Amino acid sequence: MKIPLQFNRQLLLFMRISLIQLFISLCFISTATAVDVRAQELLRKKITLHAENQDVKSLLNRLEKQANVRFVFSSKLIQSGRKVSMDQTDRALADVLNDLLVPLGLSYEVSGKNIVIRPKVVESSSSEPKVSASIKAMAVDRVIKGRVSDVASGEGLPGVNVLIKGTQTGTTTDADGNYQLEVPGASSILVFSFVGYESLEAPAGSGDRLDISLTVDLKSLEEVVVVGYGTVKKSDVTGSVSSVKSGELTAYPALGTVQALQGRAAGVQIQATNGEPGAGYKVRIRGGTSINANSDPIYVVDGFVGGTMPPPEDIESIEILKDASATAIYGSRGANGVVMVTTKRGKSGKPRIEFNTSFSSQKEINRLDLLNSEQFLDYIQEIKPTVQSMGADTDWQDEVLRKGGIQNHQLSIAGGNEAVKYYVSGSLYDQKGIIINSDYKRYSLTSNIDIQASSKLKLGLNIFAQRVDRNQSKTQESSGGLTPGVIASAFKFEPDQPIRNAAGAFTVARLNDPIDNPYAIATQLQNSTLSDRLQANFFAEYDIVNDLKFKTTFGATTYSSRTGTFDPTTLNTGRTVGGSATVTGAKNTLLLNENYLTYSKTIGVHDFNVLGGYSIQNSSNESWGGTGQSFITDAVSYWNLGGSSVWKSPTSGLTEWQIASYYARATYSIADRYLFTANIRRDGSSNFSKNNKWATFPSGAFAWKMSNEAFMQNVTAVSQWKWRVSYGLTGNQAIAPYQTMARFSNIFTVINGTAVNAIWPTTVANNDLTWETTTQLDVGTDVSLFNNRLNVTADYYRMVTRDLLFNVQLPQYSGFSTQLQNIGAVENKGFEFTLGTRNLVGNFKWNTDFNLSINRNKVLELPGGTDIMYGSGPGHLVGLNQTQILREGYPVGSFFGWIYDGVYQEGDDFIPGGGFETEAGGEKFRDIDGTKDSNGQLTGVPDGQLNSDDRTIIGNPHPKFTWGLNNDFSYKGFDLNIFLQGSQGNDMLSYTLMELNLLSGINNATTAALDRWTPTNTDTDVPKAQLGRTRRVSTRWVSDGSFVRLKNVSLGYNLPAALLEGSKIRKVRVYFSAQNILTMTKYEGYDPEVNYSSTGDTNSNTNLGLDYGSYPNAKSYTVGLNIGF
Repeated sequence: MKIPLQFNRQLLLFMRISLIQLFISLCFISTATAVDVRAQELLRKKITLHAENQDVKSLLNRLEKQANVRFVFSSKLIQSGRKVSMDQTDRALADVLNDLLVPLGLSYEVSGKNIVIRPKVVESSSSEPKVSASIKAMAVDRVIKGRVSDVASGEGLPGVNVLIKGTQTGTTTDADGNYQLEVPGASSILVFSFVGYESLEAPAGSGDRLDISLTVDLKSLEEVVVVGYGTVKKSDVTGSVSSVKSGELTAYPALGTVQALQGRAAGVQIQATNGEPGAGYKVRIRGGTSINANSDPIYVVDGFVGGTMPPPEDIESIEILKDASATAIYGSRGANGVVMVTTKRGKSGKPRIEFNTSFSSQKEINRLDLLNSEQFLDYIQEIKPTVQSMGADTDWQDEVLRKGGIQNHQLSIAGGNEAVKYYVSGSLYDQKGIIINSDYKRYSLTSNIDIQASSKLKLGLNIFAQRVDRNQSKTQESSGGLTPGVIASAFKFEPDQPIRNAAGAFTVARLNDPIDNPYAIATQLQNSTLSDRLQANFFAEYDIVNDLKFKTTFGATTYSSRTGTFDPTTLNTGRTVGGSATVTGAKNTLLLNENYLTYSKTIGVHDFNVLGGYSIQNSSNESWGGTGQSFITDAVSYWNLGGSSVWKSPTSGLTEWQIASYYARATYSIADRYLFTANIRRDGSSNFSKNNKWATFPSGAFAWKMSNEAFMQNVTAVSQWKWRVSYGLTGNQAIAPYQTMARFSNIFTVINGTAVNAIWPTTVANNDLTWETTTQLDVGTDVSLFNNRLNVTADYYRMVTRDLLFNVQLPQYSGFSTQLQNIGAVENKGFEFTLGTRNLVGNFKWNTDFNLSINRNKVLELPGGTDIMYGSGPGHLVGLNQTQILREGYPVGSFFGWIYDGVYQEGDDFIPGGGFETEAGGEKFRDIDGTKDSNGQLTGVPDGQLNSDDRTIIGNPHPKFTWGLNNDFSYKGFDLNIFLQGSQGNDMLSYTLMELNLLSGINNATTAALDRWTPTNTDTDVPKAQLGRTRRVSTRWVSDGSFVRLKNVSLGYNLPAALLEGSKIRKVRVYFSAQNILTMTKYEGYDPEVNYSSTGDTNSNTNLGLDYGSYPNAKSYTVGLNIGF
């Protein structure tokens, strides 16, 4: 019986909508004639402006507010010290601009709502590409022709100023970037300049043609960053915000946008939980703020709160909001930071087609050195003399690992005019994992359309659809331990066994539990998931009057998935029950409506911006599934549950939650020097009871542009210097619905021989449960030096989260095991530093970007100051129920155990203790405590015995600091990128090494076992082989997880524009890149960038730095091609 997928119709409907959307966009291109009309309307706007000896930049800011325009200009054109006086009343904007700019030798051009300011150039009146008029003293040698283009896209640049250096003779390029200019001789120097691009000087030479490529100068533009419910000039930001641009996200083929962010922003720690295709990433912004509740940041995609990020190729920029001033506008969603995602959109002009394709080859980063068959038998027979060889010498890592690969293809088209702009993109990401029988395919479609319906009304529709088809290998063992993950089994399975025995059946372990061999687990277990996601967001923005706007958005996303697993009779788990199949399904729907007003006003040197709005979001989550056992055949896998003899565990469920919010923000600037920001949000969540359903989250910030003060005007080295301070309150309500209520579960029993279905209480109500709240202080500075060639950002922060949501143990007489309560407090404090330098400019360019993050995590408060211990060991490693600890004054998730003191030697004084070894060659642990005072409290004085009192904190999984270093080099058409990432000071607890090197004779070991203690090898800290050795968490299994990784190195080449001239191809770039090819670490496991959890929740803050049989990360070699039409 095949389970039908209900979401295919949704995907087809979406594709139909997107095609219609694209058709409408193309039809509207013919309306480009409206551009000139709108430009004239803009220039006729009436302006009133009075200023006395005010700097030009401030006047332009005031004009932006009144005319609802944006000025684009180079900071080199208008220095902060230039001041003017004006007295304009009810005059047209064109007249005001002429009076302001002409005396300064400047001109302007209108492009949509942008007004580009550039130097005024002496031009000829020819209708051909403009030829300069020679000055009387200049003898004309010849005419040079050429084309000026963008170095990245190869597209011609219109309006570029071309001047003969030292004269006023010059011209500008035409609409296609062409120019011609009379020059006096070969020694003449031509200067090419254009707003937003780095100027370039080139000798005229002896030829009659000179083609030039200009590079975008991002620092010369007034960069705009996206914040909650709006945008703001980067120079006006009062909070802590990091920006990542499109080029950084697409530097190498990444599984998703989160992976592409690794190492790109200070204060943002992104860790791969494992290397499996499609696996998730743990993202922490300034540390984990909670113990139990979700600490993931909230993602806002084009204004959709909780939206799904599209592939990196479809993203224009990402802003990461970190401090309370930036995040408090999102209230209860902002405690863990906010990731603002802006996708690519269409621009006015001819349709632009981009095609990107790449192919990658992958292999594992590292392998463990394990005993071969001969070494294994020598070790085993030392304590189990009767064990005989099975005759093979199998490298199980070889059997389950393979060469993986990635194909990544993306095609996009963008264009439009001032009335309609569109962007449509489709992509395919296909990954074959490095473990056999694991793969991941992702199909995605992104469609954005913007419509300027009138001079006052703007409409937009963003649609994103995605299908994922994923086959997973088993890397998480069951609680019984009979079906370990593929990698764990490859480590410990006996190397003297073949894949199949003489009867043709898969071999099983013979020294302990009869686990399946790793090849059988990898090839026989089936675990596949098919999922579809559809996300749509419509917005309308209306200019009610000058300075007052209203915006409304309606968004919806639906996610549907089906997962099927099958344990066949060829494996232990299936053999005992005649085969076992499970099918589960889920459907999640998220609806969002936002409505807000924005008012902006400039009065003299005072700039105001006020925002107020209302939001409501609703979520519905459905789930269902069933399990069948005892099938006639394995052939139909999980597609015939009705064919099972035993029907087990049918499930279904529905959970819903809703959040309603009111929010406001006010910003105020005085003379472009003193900036104030205040935010407030009030959230109401259905996840809490009526006693605490609503909470309020305020914040405030102040920034001082010190570089705009009069005393800084003669400090020419400083381009900008700004100080920032902010303080605020955010919250966290990321708990499952109904946690405050008394809940009941089904129970099945038999009374008098009759099956009875009943319910019983499982949780006790807590009407006082409330929100986690985080207070945050941030002090920072932004400095730009030497005409923006050196940029520094530094921040200090302190965050304290109180009323932590935690499952507290209840006394047995209550009848309940735990209750979710608000307990304790956690602190995160640290320092962030970002440095960007433009080391070399000109034909050879070298840019460097470096970021450093230091975070200190600490538990401040627990109920009664009492330690909370918990375990995280794999299911079959019994007795590991107290491996980590929550203790006041120490980091969350600290490792807890004994201090390993090496190996006992003959003649040593053995320390007694129940279950501890007291003979030569045995494990030796340190006696550090045990003596108690009169009140029964431990004193820290050794008592001569080993027991649980001698345990202490033995490791910290949190890094002391993380960093990223990116270097970009370019010379003519060549570009080179080198990106390194590192983590320092984090400890790892390896259950893998504990299992392998316990040396208790039940599985294989690493080659460290060759140095085990024997009567003839006593100078070692590896104990002797010992049957029945007790597993203990100790410093023996804790190691330094620090690493430095060459994350990416890529070399690319852009074909010269001259080669493409006359064709419809704008640009061609070919490149080769390598990822993760070098990792420097002392860690002895597969890879330090992994994480394990016995429950499968690798995103938890309480389970950090753990390793057990995780899917290894891979190194990749990629070739790629980018073509623009």
